Amino acid sequence: MYCFPKVLFPQAIPKVGSGGCWFAWVCLFTAHSLLAPRLVRGGDEAAAAKKLPVGQFLTVTSPVDDIAYARISTTALKLQQQAMQEERQAVLVLQIESGSSQFHHIQALAKFLTSSQISQVTTVAWVPATVTGPNVLIALACQQIVMHPDAELGDIGRGKPLEREEQQGVLALAQKRHNHKLNSAIVRGMMDPQEQLWRVRIRLTKVGAEELESRIISKDELETLRQNNVTIENVETIKEPGATGTFRGSVARSLDFLVSQTAENRTSVATLYGLPRESLREPSPEKEHRKVRLIRVEGIIDRLQENFLLRQIDRAIADQAQTIVFEIDSPGGLLIASITLANAIAKLDEKNIRTVAYVPDQAISGAAIIALGCDEIYLHAEAKIGDAGPIEMRAGQQFERAPEKILSPLKVALRQLAEKKHRPIALCEAMADRSLKVFQVTHRDHGQIWYMSELDIHAANGEWIQGAQLRETNGELLFTASGNRAHELKLTEAPVNDLNELKSRLGIPPSLKLLPIEKTWVDRLVFTLNHPAMVMLMIVLGIALIYLELHFMTGILGILSVLCFSLFFWSNFMGGTAGWLEVVLFVLGIGCLGLEIFVIPGFGVFGVSGILLVLGSLVMAGHSWTYDFATNVEELSWQTGQILLALGIVFAVGLAMAKFLPAIPGFDSLVLSPSTGATNEPRLRVERPTEHNGLGRSSSLQTGDRGVALTMLRPSGKARFHHQISDVISEGPFISPNTELEVVAIQGNRILVRESSSA
Repeated sequence: MYCFPKVLFPQAIPKVGSGGCWFAWVCLFTAHSLLAPRLVRGGDEAAAAKKLPVGQFLTVTSPVDDIAYARISTTALKLQQQAMQEERQAVLVLQIESGSSQFHHIQALAKFLTSSQISQVTTVAWVPATVTGPNVLIALACQQIVMHPDAELGDIGRGKPLEREEQQGVLALAQKRHNHKLNSAIVRGMMDPQEQLWRVRIRLTKVGAEELESRIISKDELETLRQNNVTIENVETIKEPGATGTFRGSVARSLDFLVSQTAENRTSVATLYGLPRESLREPSPEKEHRKVRLIRVEGIIDRLQENFLLRQIDRAIADQAQTIVFEIDSPGGLLIASITLANAIAKLDEKNIRTVAYVPDQAISGAAIIALGCDEIYLHAEAKIGDAGPIEMRAGQQFERAPEKILSPLKVALRQLAEKKHRPIALCEAMADRSLKVFQVTHRDHGQIWYMSELDIHAANGEWIQGAQLRETNGELLFTASGNRAHELKLTEAPVNDLNELKSRLGIPPSLKLLPIEKTWVDRLVFTLNHPAMVMLMIVLGIALIYLELHFMTGILGILSVLCFSLFFWSNFMGGTAGWLEVVLFVLGIGCLGLEIFVIPGFGVFGVSGILLVLGSLVMAGHSWTYDFATNVEELSWQTGQILLALGIVFAVGLAMAKFLPAIPGFDSLVLSPSTGATNEPRLRVERPTEHNGLGRSSSLQTGDRGVALTMLRPSGKARFHHQISDVISEGPFISPNTELEVVAIQGNRILVRESSSA
């Protein structure tokens, strides 16, 4: 069904008579019937030309055996079928590694790569490092060879000439002219160390015009040219007799033989052939698709969230996950926590774990940094990523951009992530530096499009041709892009609409449900105990229970106090704000207080040090350090205020207990109270001395006075002297209640006693 132009409708045709009108109609209809299909086919061809090629990278490791052959042949045939069905170009990139393999296996694979079974597939050999031995034949069997500039290829026999039959098989491979930059002379040089090769430039006459042609030839071919009186302009030796036949990528490219292009990494190879980033990920066995784990990154990223996500990653690793999908929907958070998470995710490729960031809505600030640590990033078309500039809080609760001393390490971290995951470095840096200008650049040799800063362009020494500046880097705002725009700028993959489409793009079976890793009871407990109200409650209970233990001496209250402080430090330890330093300081402070109370009489250096160490450890345990000095001061002030408020609550509770506890039946005998005089039986009362000397010592007690211990002296406690109750300290071992005492010395307000010798 066609849509006719308006000029073909009857009302638009001049009426020159009924016969003329019908004749005109027939002519126009016939012309349109003949031309329209051609126009439509032309449009289809144009649309097909715009389609991205379908491609796949495969690593060829040694030894090459039947399993490797089946893996490569199956992938190539699938590409062939897909290319024919979708009318797209197909590219198979084989990353060839050096190693030892059986020659007949290599020959079988090379024969398949040059067969008509995959005639619609362009085969490319990618050689990132030096390859020698039989594996070189795989590269020679491909239609094109791309090498790292410093990599070398050749020396098939590894210093020894191949057997005659093997040489004939390799030469037959070269004679197929599958790779137009390969000929028999080059292959002979790779097989036989004694072979000598020259590069010659000869003048040929074609269609009445003379042309210069460059060739790599052997000794016999050079003699043949001279005998035929071919004009030789230049002769250059590229391999001497006795030298191993290996050729460096940069040299072969400059001499225009063997190598089609040079590249630094896989991403550059994919760009050369216009392959999508998904092709870089090699297909996994079907069973590995079942080991996919989903981790959600939601809300503010703080130290508590950081440690929770790190535990989630560890659980996925322990579960032997092959792929981890991070569903990110966050406005950002702490800079240190975000960088730590990004680096932890980036290192997962060392464990052969595929990491994917899925952003349905936003990945801003620290969340964008985390996404950059993943191997692949998929955004919804309207989702946002970027704006990773650090900010700090100034006086008056105003946010300002962080100074250069904070921005510099962040840019270094972003550059490292971009280099590791092969993304445009300048765009990643522009997320944090709004003054950075980013330009579209084109490679001088192969026309690759990329995005670089002015500094990087100049450092490339003319390798890249500078183009227009990106509108997102005009100096006003930090770089932020939508899903579509980020894909255009080669920062992310093509956008996806939902999680189901993401599964399809990743090759995950539709039947496999991606369920997020749930919080364990430990995670829930950690989040609950790190709530400010729970933190305050644990501190108050811990101090209050110690106070009660000193009054009742039951032991149970002391254990409960230890439990409260243990939960406090454990929750902060799991939350990432406390470490072993805080625990050591707390234990050291408790030890100093114990020495002051039970060993060293009075209250001096150990007591003050113990209090300061305990308070300092409690404050530090709840603080997460950042690059922002103002934020650190504010958070420390908040933590200190919490501790002081807890002490105030404990002091108020102590006063209330001293007032009301003696009136409660059953507790009156545990607390000493002054005599009321209501009964004839004298009761214990605390008498305040009315006269003191300059040291504050009671003038009613003297050395040698005798009394009775009212409580257990451990070593401090209470004793009665002449109807007067005083606080005393035992100079030696603990003394039981009702033991007769003797005053040994009076030092200030300290009364030292010992068990009376007459007792």
